[in-house]
Amino acid sequence: MVTNRLLGIPIFMAVMGLVYFISVSTIGTWATDWTNDVFVVAIQGWVGGWLESIGAGALARSLVVDGVIGGLGAVLGFVPQMTVLFLFLSLLEDCGYMVRIAFVMDRLFRHFGLSGKSFIPLLISSGCGIPGIMASRTIEQDNDRRLTIMTATFIPCSAKLPVIALMGGVMTSYATGSYVAGGLIAPAMYFLGIAAVLVSAIILKKTRPFSGKPAPFVMELPQYHLPSARTVLLHVWERLRGFLIKAGTILFLACVVMWFLGGFGFSGNGFGMVEDTSASLLAMIGSVIAPVFAPLGFGSWQPVAASLSGFTAKEAIVTTMGVLARAAGDVEDPVTVAEAVAGWFPTALAGFSFLLFNLLDSPCLAAIAAMAQQMQSRKWFWFAILLQNLFAYAVCLCVYQIGSLALGGPFTLGSAAGILVALALLFLLFRPDPYKHSSYSKRSVQAA
Repeated sequence: MVTNRLLGIPIFMAVMGLVYFISVSTIGTWATDWTNDVFVVAIQGWVGGWLESIGAGALARSLVVDGVIGGLGAVLGFVPQMTVLFLFLSLLEDCGYMVRIAFVMDRLFRHFGLSGKSFIPLLISSGCGIPGIMASRTIEQDNDRRLTIMTATFIPCSAKLPVIALMGGVMTSYATGSYVAGGLIAPAMYFLGIAAVLVSAIILKKTRPFSGKPAPFVMELPQYHLPSARTVLLHVWERLRGFLIKAGTILFLACVVMWFLGGFGFSGNGFGMVEDTSASLLAMIGSVIAPVFAPLGFGSWQPVAASLSGFTAKEAIVTTMGVLARAAGDVEDPVTVAEAVAGWFPTALAGFSFLLFNLLDSPCLAAIAAMAQQMQSRKWFWFAILLQNLFAYAVCLCVYQIGSLALGGPFTLGSAAGILVALALLFLLFRPDPYKHSSYSKRSVQAA
């Protein structure tokens, strides 16, 4: 049934939708809400009181409580959701189901110029984009391998899950229920990532550098078996360990940097600590770049600054939002970080556009380094970075501008730009393939 020509893909969509729904909206959310709203707040209160009792200054207390604990707590609070998600994915992998999905997706991918070999890196990228990019080495054909490397990070990885979960909470501020908002946003992002891979594959396959038929895909389907508890728990720990190591290194540094940029600036007395984050260095930087993102719906400096921090590590988006919301004093009981962040976006569509942009733009620095290593070409590497960011910008421009127009907004210059970009993408998507009858492309060893 799960490999049936008609039922295979609907069953896969139902399974993944259920997995993300449970992970992000029920069991995972209950644990995450308690961690964010009770555990982290209690630690902040205890550490803040202890620092004050030993005579620590206001600057040191702000750095530790608002910067480090607030920033890391905003990210680590989503570990329960990630644990539940990794547990379900490991169960599906160990029982033999995910291997069969690669067989099913081969049939689908072949219609778009890719083979099932490209699905394996995409599947691995749901945990982390770096091993997903590295897994592209099994693809013999140069054009398919490059195309897979460029698009593998469209799939939401573990680092993007906290962003999805947080923005799902932001959607709740506009929707009537958390199940509608958070429950559907998570699986929607997963399937939108797959759709972005297929759309970009169609467009690029109609160009000479990526033309050629996909190679045949042959694989052995193992027998179904009960998952091993040891194997499943080991897979979950391996994925969580990488996230926790990053939290203790890159994200710790990001917390300190964002606290400094968000807490210091120029005022009437010169350079120093500012009470209003809108006068901070980060606000100055974000305000300069904000007009570039205004057509996408998030023209405030806070989400722009969060997006910039995401280029170092996607989890840093949540870290930056947590630091800025707490430093500004917007997070007070019973207001959560998500409710505070919702005030940065004029509409739910603007928040969705922000989430979609950070799903599709270039990945974190570690994944970018892996891309450079696997591309083995400076030209193709920079083409990949440019493609990812331009594609993300174009898609979000169309979504926000056309969506705003459809919801009753006025027709503006941005609306015209969104419609023109949408027409251009549709033309590239549906134009006749001039290389439709091309033979298989060269293998990597032959090209070298």
